[in-house]
Amino acid sequence: MARVDTAEPQAILRDDAGRLSVTLAGSWSADRAPRIATLVDEIVARLKSASGARLDLSNVSRLDTLGAYVLNRLKARQERSGVAIEIVSDKPEHAILLGEVRVHDEDAAAGHAHFRLVDVLVDIGKAVVGFGRDMVGGAMFLGEVIVGSASVMLGPRKFRGPSLVNQIELIAFNGAPIIMLISFLVGCIVAQQGIFQLQQFGAAAFVVNLTGILILRELAVLLTSIMIAGRSGSAFTAEIGSMKMREEIDALRVMGLDPIEVLVVPRILALIISLPILTFISAMAGLVGAGLVAWLYGGIGVDTFLARLQSVITWKHFAVGLIKAPFMAFVIGLIASIEGLAVQGSAESLGRQVTASVVKAIFMVIVVDGLFAMFFASIEF
Repeated sequence: MARVDTAEPQAILRDDAGRLSVTLAGSWSADRAPRIATLVDEIVARLKSASGARLDLSNVSRLDTLGAYVLNRLKARQERSGVAIEIVSDKPEHAILLGEVRVHDEDAAAGHAHFRLVDVLVDIGKAVVGFGRDMVGGAMFLGEVIVGSASVMLGPRKFRGPSLVNQIELIAFNGAPIIMLISFLVGCIVAQQGIFQLQQFGAAAFVVNLTGILILRELAVLLTSIMIAGRSGSAFTAEIGSMKMREEIDALRVMGLDPIEVLVVPRILALIISLPILTFISAMAGLVGAGLVAWLYGGIGVDTFLARLQSVITWKHFAVGLIKAPFMAFVIGLIASIEGLAVQGSAESLGRQVTASVVKAIFMVIVVDGLFAMFFASIEF
């Protein structure tokens, strides 16, 4: 068993033509912290009347990270005050340890206190710059995805069929029950509130128009996209981010495989296929919920509800939601993949990117829905 050095830390101070010469000895380690603090205070007191100092660690028998940190902090603080400090040692391991230990001084001068308005403007500026960087990064990544997709189409052997089928199962098959349930409940709520308001004008029957058009054009695709962004988008970011943390993506590159072709393209394609299917299921579930509430709460029979629905709804209303779905799926997959590849080597980074993925995807889904609403309104579709 190795012997533990119990020698007390020492500091021999002498004046060398106005420059303080300090010879350190003993064990400068964590178990001697009180004695080390006392010696450092003595050195600081003598430095007040000296032009500089030279600390010789050649006789130090044991130096750990605490001792190295204390010496580095002493050097940093004195040099900030204009006093030059030189630390020397005959032992190479001392220089290595002193070089590795970094000082983050808590006594650093605090910045100017700005007015609250200035801080708000600074935050807005940072947000604008961050948004610009995200847009540039997204455009670059979009180019990589397009190149990867073209490579897969030109070389069908590169296409990961089993991965695509697996992702469709995870997104569409496993996600259908919760989407059906939420859409059914939202359809019930919209119908109930519509009937309650329209009854005041004796127009309760128009709830069929309200729920039919609203669910088919907006609610079904919007609810489905938000659910997929929170469920599958976060899963994509977590999966790719975990692979990035474990250096599996680097391993793919070493093996000559493109992570975009292997990981990103199948997931985005699975989303583009699955989201229209789930949108259709969501629309049907929402209409069933609306019809049930119209029957129980509004006294509108099922036959009447279906007949009025057929007279009001055209193929355009049905097509609007399905047209939006692939674009929203592409946006969700793109953002989820970008955030997954942006994960660094820590669990904190993974959690931060997953949160950013969900927030950005939901925001962009709503933006895309608004753009489509204006577009369809302008062409009267």
